[in-house]
Amino acid sequence: MTSKERAALRAKANPLEPIIQIGKEGISDNLITQIDDTLDTRELIKIRVHLETAPESPREFADKIAAATDSEVIQVIGGVIVLYRKIDEERIAEKKKKRGSGAAKAIARKKVKIKGMRARQREKEAKNPYAKYDRPRRK
Repeated sequence: MTSKERAALRAKANPLEPIIQIGKEGISDNLITQIDDTLDTRELIKIRVHLETAPESPREFADKIAAATDSEVIQVIGGVIVLYRKIDEERIAEKKKKRGSGAAKAIARKKVKIKGMRARQREKEAKNPYAKYDRPRRK
């Protein structure tokens, strides 16, 4: 990656908020998976490292995460890491195949239509013609 591309990505990352935080636990497999999934959807992410409790420096974390997720470190400033990975549609499709179709998770839900007072009154009147006289009166 050239320095101009890196500068453009730094400018894009400037208004972003850190999505992921690293604390006293450091880097775990779940964290790597979460970062990997986030990079699949967003391309450019910020990660905050809590300097007081983190076992390593932000630079060391950045290098480890970049190696594990096959991404590039754009910058490390203080406790903030910016990572970039171009979205790869084939990789995302492959992950979806491994996880399953997602149709198994979808549960058929009964659609409920919420009716207002007027709709309920109309239904009542359709069933019983004398129900007109039960209408609430306005003052």
